Amino acid sequence: MSFLRRRSATPAGPDFDVLAMDPGDWPGNLGAGLLPAADGSCQGVFLRYDLFGGHGPAMIIGNLPEGSPARETADDEVPFEVAQLLLALEMDEPVSVTGREDTPVMHEDNLLIVRRITCSERRISCVQFDRSDNVLVTIASWDRPITDDLYQLLKPLPPKLFQQ
Repeated sequence: MSFLRRRSATPAGPDFDVLAMDPGDWPGNLGAGLLPAADGSCQGVFLRYDLFGGHGPAMIIGNLPEGSPARETADDEVPFEVAQLLLALEMDEPVSVTGREDTPVMHEDNLLIVRRITCSERRISCVQFDRSDNVLVTIASWDRPITDDLYQLLKPLPPKLFQQ
């Protein structure tokens, strides 16, 4: 997984809670990675959930704080998490964003405005939403639709879980 490679400094870990599925609730393999900045700060946390027994990920959930360069994409460019999913699946065909639609979804007692992102590769499901602390959460799934039930499985994982 390319996002696990260290570029220069060892990041200390995030200073924000990561919204994801608890590792104890996931029946498959789980990997986590930090996206470090040159100064060692954490520019994002990514969790890779693998249900396919080592044959590729089923889902990647990313949490990117405000100012993270991975948040900056062109209108037709796929989110960073989708690019990582394609890389992990060893797919080298070009994929682009073909549409975006905002949808309201309930998460616990909060109303989320979820952006459903449609990609040219139809087996990819992708959604994004902004948290109240300006962290962008992106969920990219392979060959599985993202339903409203998934949001009920998301919970904050404390930053100390990702400290090194």
